[in-house]
Amino acid sequence: MVSIICPVYNESKFINKVLNFCVNALPSDKEIIFIDGGSKDDTCEIINKWSEKFPQIKLLHNSRKIVPFALNIAIQEAKGDTIIRIDAHTDYAPDYFEKILATFEKTGADIVGGPTRTSFTAPTQEAVAYAICTPFAIGNSRVHQEHFEGFTDSVTFGSWKKSIFAKTGLFDESLKRNQDDEFHYRARSLGFTIYQSPDIKLYYYPRSTLKGLFTQYFQYGLYKPLVLKKVKSGTSWRHLIPSMFVLYLFSLIFALIFKFYYWSIFLALYIFADIAMCLRSKESISVMLRLFLVYPVIHLGYGLGFILGLFKK
Repeated sequence: MVSIICPVYNESKFINKVLNFCVNALPSDKEIIFIDGGSKDDTCEIINKWSEKFPQIKLLHNSRKIVPFALNIAIQEAKGDTIIRIDAHTDYAPDYFEKILATFEKTGADIVGGPTRTSFTAPTQEAVAYAICTPFAIGNSRVHQEHFEGFTDSVTFGSWKKSIFAKTGLFDESLKRNQDDEFHYRARSLGFTIYQSPDIKLYYYPRSTLKGLFTQYFQYGLYKPLVLKKVKSGTSWRHLIPSMFVLYLFSLIFALIFKFYYWSIFLALYIFADIAMCLRSKESISVMLRLFLVYPVIHLGYGLGFILGLFKK
């Protein structure tokens, strides 16, 4: 049996599509577990209505609301040998579950997943979707490399052999963000293997506003130092460079006060690189103009969050 788990909160606009996919996708021998974080809309009513017709659907409740609690509740409840996590704001290929199981079988890995492909419905969201798949925005993270196949350090959402949790423990409930990364880094440090296959296809809808994007990456940065303190082997330059950029911007204030104008050359180089990346995208003018703002929003949000996260306990 396979256990599908999905944390939800106020998902009435998306939940029918997710339910329809889960019910109809192979394999047929599966349980589908939703963990609700206290929805104020009719998410739970919709799930309960589906469960009357499809008894493999289960609804659990997460009084602590945040994702790691939801995942841990579901993992302990799951009866399958394989646990597959999905997200309500993501589209999946019809053979998504089948490809996951085939990848487990082919590779012998303990954790598998696919790269983060993106979808969008508006120009700002299109700009964000493009940006987060480029090294200029997020470094050399393989999660966003659509064609990469092989062993890696983390995967999108993740599918796990249930047996590994006896050794790894569950998700870290102190992490509002980055709990996936921390768990996967921890699993690797204990000798478990993680494999990314481009055959596993999911399509993520990123943030559609600059404010939402800044908040998202600020939170990623804020919790990343906690992750790296727990599992030092996960440290990479891509985690540190945005905070160095933010510190550089602060230093510009003093450079201008003391008339060290040459110090601003690095800002000019950054702006040049930003423009070059926008032009390289070959997107529409509307998207490129938004893309010019998306890159610094990601860098500033993550960098500022990371600096503040260094003092977080």
